[in-house]
Amino acid sequence: MMPAISHAKLSFNMINALTFPILRLLVDGRFHSGEDIAKHFNVTRTTVWSAIQEAQAMGVEVFSVRGRGYKLPDPITMLNQEEILNAIGPERAWFKLELHDTLESTNTYLMKKANQSQSQMLGGQVAAHATCVVTELQTAGKGRRGRAWQAGLGASLTFSLLWRFQMGASALSGLSLAVGVALIRAFRTLGISNAKLKWPNDVLIETPAGKQKLAGILIELQGDMDGPSAAVIGVGINLRLPENVARNIDQPFTDIYNIQPEAANPNLLLGNVLKHMADVLSAFEQSGFEALREEWMQYHAYHQQPVRMLMPDGREVLGEVIGVASDGILLVNTPQGEQRFSAGEISLRGLV
Repeated sequence: MMPAISHAKLSFNMINALTFPILRLLVDGRFHSGEDIAKHFNVTRTTVWSAIQEAQAMGVEVFSVRGRGYKLPDPITMLNQEEILNAIGPERAWFKLELHDTLESTNTYLMKKANQSQSQMLGGQVAAHATCVVTELQTAGKGRRGRAWQAGLGASLTFSLLWRFQMGASALSGLSLAVGVALIRAFRTLGISNAKLKWPNDVLIETPAGKQKLAGILIELQGDMDGPSAAVIGVGINLRLPENVARNIDQPFTDIYNIQPEAANPNLLLGNVLKHMADVLSAFEQSGFEALREEWMQYHAYHQQPVRMLMPDGREVLGEVIGVASDGILLVNTPQGEQRFSAGEISLRGLV
């Protein structure tokens, strides 16, 4: 059976331990004077200024107005372990949560903790099955094909989940598609009904202006091809993207706040995603992607539509999507006949 849940760990910044406590004081979006903040923490105003400077160096936008003090651009809901666990529900209380103030990448961090030798080098224990690492601020997040994931404080929900499988990595084909199904189920629970899946790892929102990216999935595997394996499932969901983050995004996008403002609570959202992730991953363990294939196709943004496949060598292949196979391979009808495409080979773009 699954082990009991462990308490979340809060990792405070080692350079300036006051940076995130001060940011938590500013989450109401109102001005707080430097003098009041200094009194609250029993430090000097210079110490407060230094902590604010560090926050800004990490990309956090903080307004500073002489005579009024400091404020965040908008109110922010920060991570709360109890609220996340309540949203997951007691029947799935075997998730192990790690809450962090800041990490370069939740995937990189959890990949190291999942590996015995690397975890020991870090002076810790190997991460257990169903460990979820979530951070307030991810400073060097990564997406598929080496792309950067843009994030800011309160702008995105970024987390990684470790799931250990008894089968080998070769049997995990289609896993990113299965995770997409879990995300769609969670979004629908929260009232977001127009979310679609883009093969193999994106969630899009259908709008009159076209398809806009809401979330992305990045999966990294450890273990033998034929033996026990582990997947670190990284997820990034746009919550409420401020202008200083949005300007660095090079594709159409949207966020939860723009679609369903009351759902833009990271604790409620994470709890619901993990709840549905548990159900989907259990089904995947039992029957592979085949058990979820029909549901995935119902949500496919480009089903039976013309697409442009961008190949690693720069070539383009035009065709019409037929569907996906039981192993998650994309099936496309091209001028050369039906072709199969795997996630690691191509990038898909719609033509309409």
